[in-house]
Amino acid sequence: MKVLVTGGAGYIGSLTTAMLLDQGDATVVFDNLERGHRQAVDSRAQFIQGDLRNPAAITTAMLQIRPDAVIHFAAYALVGESMEHPDSYFGNNVRGGVNLAEAMLKAGVTRIVFSSTCATYGQPERSPITEALTQHPTNPYGESKLMFEKILGWYQQLKDFQPVFLRYFNACGASPQYGEDHNPETHLIPNVLKVALGQRNTVAVFGRDYATPDGTCIRDYIHIHDLARAHLMALKNPFCGALNLGTGDGCSVLQVIEAARRITGHPIPVAFSPRRPGDPARLVADAGKARQVLGWTPERSRIDDIVRTAWDWHRAHPEGYARE
Repeated sequence: MKVLVTGGAGYIGSLTTAMLLDQGDATVVFDNLERGHRQAVDSRAQFIQGDLRNPAAITTAMLQIRPDAVIHFAAYALVGESMEHPDSYFGNNVRGGVNLAEAMLKAGVTRIVFSSTCATYGQPERSPITEALTQHPTNPYGESKLMFEKILGWYQQLKDFQPVFLRYFNACGASPQYGEDHNPETHLIPNVLKVALGQRNTVAVFGRDYATPDGTCIRDYIHIHDLARAHLMALKNPFCGALNLGTGDGCSVLQVIEAARRITGHPIPVAFSPRRPGDPARLVADAGKARQVLGWTPERSRIDDIVRTAWDWHRAHPEGYARE
């Protein structure tokens, strides 16, 4: 296949691009490098620097490439930032998505694998979370992802699109080449490892009075290798619709920190802070549908394996990509 990967210079897009190339798919990365890293783009891929908010840029690229399918990662993805700047999130994630869909129409491309999120569910009514659960986002980030899911649903109905929405939970881990380098960094595991690297004195833990065994939030941590595999499998499967990607199990914040202490040998001091507004106590996926439809099963998502791969990458790239 010939595949266009939007956001292919980002955390999950970079690894997915490499895995597409490994299996022989001609791959083109379209990324504005605002939050991605040119060093994270596999040298075998064609690279086009462009912004989805510029309809001419994505239309020109799409007509030039005429791919068989699109994997769409390009989006802003910080919950807190979305609460402060909703205009940016709707402009980038929704308007940019519509520009992508229109460019696909012009080039006769109908298959799209969309990197969505469990944030579309908001405060879940129950856990584990199935795809049938009502979606009530509690922030503009989740709302923007849900809006584009709905837009693609209309393009499926009216324009014969073939979309699949992969709603994944807490992406984490690394490969030897590709890891997590965000600014600002808001995810737990890289912030824990910054303490072990001596870049921070403590790791912040928000809330210790949740209705969980140790009082801290429980999340479903899924390795980026398993997420990338799911995108590749969805690309060549005729299924259209939504699939959750997670392990079906969860770890608390303190369990993740304990795993990091085991792996790094560092004490990793903790600084407890009050709860953050809107943080659910437990977010765990029911990924049975992905197993049934795609034959996908997580392979590398034990928490010690996740932390070990992340630790290896961060030790090799203590300042991230930009200062290699």
